[in-house]
Amino acid sequence: MDFNLPEEYRAFRDGVRRWVDAEAPKAWARDLEKDEHHYPFVLWEKFTEAGFHGVGIPEEYDGQGGDVLMQMLLARELARSLGGLAWIWGITSFAGSKSIGIYGNEVQKKKYLPLIATGKLRAAISFTEPSGGTDLLGSMRTTAERVEGGWKLNGEKIWSSSAHVADYLLVIARSNRNVAKNHQGLSLFWVSTKSPGITVSNLAKLGMRSMGSCTVHFEDVFVADEDVLGEPDKAWYMLLPTLNNERIMVGAFCLGVIDGVLEDALDYAKQRQAFGRTIGQFQAIQHYIADIATMQTSTELMLHYCAWKQASGQPVGNEANMLKLIASENANKAADLGIQILGGMGYSAETDMQRYWRDSRLWRIGPITNEMVRNGIAESLGLPRSF
Repeated sequence: MDFNLPEEYRAFRDGVRRWVDAEAPKAWARDLEKDEHHYPFVLWEKFTEAGFHGVGIPEEYDGQGGDVLMQMLLARELARSLGGLAWIWGITSFAGSKSIGIYGNEVQKKKYLPLIATGKLRAAISFTEPSGGTDLLGSMRTTAERVEGGWKLNGEKIWSSSAHVADYLLVIARSNRNVAKNHQGLSLFWVSTKSPGITVSNLAKLGMRSMGSCTVHFEDVFVADEDVLGEPDKAWYMLLPTLNNERIMVGAFCLGVIDGVLEDALDYAKQRQAFGRTIGQFQAIQHYIADIATMQTSTELMLHYCAWKQASGQPVGNEANMLKLIASENANKAADLGIQILGGMGYSAETDMQRYWRDSRLWRIGPITNEMVRNGIAESLGLPRSF
């Protein structure tokens, strides 16, 4: 088995790395992140100019082409410097290009994919219910009622990142209450944020600050039939492949954070003087750095395995769960060790370790908690369902 990337992928990765160093360095990312009320439109425009919004979208829809592995290479390189701000690219890539691209019809693809690929359309995900968290299916209170020519949405979503600046929302809602199981009777809607009846409010939070996360309230919001994605009442079956993609993407972002942590920890350990020598000579510091490097390699191997399986059309649900689990815990632990290595400077807003820690802490909770991931893995091994 050859673990080396093909030349095309290596060239793409190296090009993105150079772009990040020149256009989105860590010091600039720190400045962007300081103002949680100011969405970084300048970063979005940089992604547009670089063509990143088109990665993973076929050329026939004005995209750059590329498979899931190329998308993951992009996600990793962006997160090395940007941390959670890399989601500025990732949210629309998932909510827009992946969703429209996989279960949109040809009319929807021709209408929306070129806009996404050229940076003219931002999307946000509106799935989570205020009362439910991970229990999305059991807590679903947002409803879609059949009306002439379409549907009317009523309800509320929470943690809809970048909804305040989005052009469209990817919304899941209950469209049929007469079902035997909670995963039945759900539909997926592509909703313009300009629709009457939508109210968006910002939430204060620990990390990923300037990206913005929101509550979205729907009051008799009309959605035309042409903006239903896929078959009504069958949304959950459609979503499963893209949920795997989201978890692989989270793994790539986490790996990028580990890259950034290791980079900064090594640089500091080689320069910082204490007790008459550089701290990189101390065994405790060396062990911390060795642990971070080991986390980096193990996460990388799992990421490439999952991306390869998905790109080749193989089932990847369980492996994507495992990747999300180890990647998020590795990234958050690596950032915590990075803070310890830098000491007081690791706690300072003038360095990036605290930013990496705050951003990566979310990935242990979302898009699904690691406790629920462990439940799913255990169930896949033949153990009884625990929830």
